[in-house]
Amino acid sequence: MIDLRLLREDPDRVRASQRARGEDVALVDSLLSADERRRSSGVRFDELRAEQKGLGKLIGKASGDEKAELLKRASQLAADVKAADAERDKAAAETQELLQRLGNLVHPDVPVGGEEDFDTLETHGTHRDFAAEGFEPRDHLELGQLLGAIDVERGAKVSGSRFYFLTGVGALLELALVNAAIAQATAAGFTPMLTPALVRPQSMAGTGFLGQAAQDVYHLDKDDLYLVGTSEVPLAAYHMDEILDADRLPLRYAGFSPCFRREAGSHGKDTKGIFRVHQFDKVEMFSYVLPEDSQAEHQRLLEWEKQWLTSLELPFRVIDVASADLGSSAARKYDCEAWIPTQGKYRELTSTSDCTEFQSRRLSIRVREDKKVRPLATLNGTLCAVPRTIVAILENHQQADGSVRVPEVLRPYLGGREVLEPVAK
Repeated sequence: MIDLRLLREDPDRVRASQRARGEDVALVDSLLSADERRRSSGVRFDELRAEQKGLGKLIGKASGDEKAELLKRASQLAADVKAADAERDKAAAETQELLQRLGNLVHPDVPVGGEEDFDTLETHGTHRDFAAEGFEPRDHLELGQLLGAIDVERGAKVSGSRFYFLTGVGALLELALVNAAIAQATAAGFTPMLTPALVRPQSMAGTGFLGQAAQDVYHLDKDDLYLVGTSEVPLAAYHMDEILDADRLPLRYAGFSPCFRREAGSHGKDTKGIFRVHQFDKVEMFSYVLPEDSQAEHQRLLEWEKQWLTSLELPFRVIDVASADLGSSAARKYDCEAWIPTQGKYRELTSTSDCTEFQSRRLSIRVREDKKVRPLATLNGTLCAVPRTIVAILENHQQADGSVRVPEVLRPYLGGREVLEPVAK
């Protein structure tokens, strides 16, 4: 959530942010009104309580008619205090509810617009000319079937659409990717983490995933637990309700977990293969830093993602995501999109978001510095979303006979294999 003081001091900035996100600008004025009622009712309560305490002292010294009058006033004050307390609680609850609905403040340099209004910041690698090589590229599903690596038919039989099995070298390729990604993150100073896949409501809400993203979240009603769509959620909640010493920062974690997404708004999109699925594994980077260091940390996370995709020898571009395409917790977000030959376009493989103080305020995570306590900043960055990375590797490194060249960085994790060979014609 944002700082209420900032809202009071510069409401136009908050309105502009809401407008850039394509969200309800009137929410800002509703929140300002609720906050004013919360503060005024708090003052009213404090004044009545002070009068009530003073009256108690007078009653002890009074007698006769004076005491009777004072007791009558005390009775009225008790009712007034109770009513003021109720009004204060009601206004506070309304303020909190409205504040939870407000997205993070969009960074001023973010391009304004929707999904297609991003800015391309840089491009890496070159697209292969398959025609010059004398063959038509196969898509990842055909390659996966040739290699005995992907089985979507049995995935659908067992679990329904958008589920799959990784088999044989497909399973080995996932394990190689995860191990190589964790090795890179560990070398960069991240602490490896295996995180819970089920979290409590306060963890999910605290990271901002029960707002605009709620439709994509799986909820277990009987247990009131949520399946995570990313290990960002448990990694953000890891230090919930804690005060961290400034000399411990930055704290960097690399979480590996299964991820679950309903993909509620993706009917008809990417229905073939394993690009958009309900369950997948992912390695996620997560940082806790001082607020003034968040932009520099954001660039570092992006550099680690670029290092990873370069090591996989994939052509990719970096985009500055437009305002209306940001998640509610992100002030700014960069995506790295890999070239997918059979689709003839770039598709998102990794992303990194600067969430500034938004999540730490919701989760009550603070930093102690020079005897002062204040919120800190959190950032996240995908290092390896496994199925999409497999899609990009198979399509970009395929050969005419249906085999796939293994990027050098993965070979130590695949027993030295340089090529994945077809097992079926």
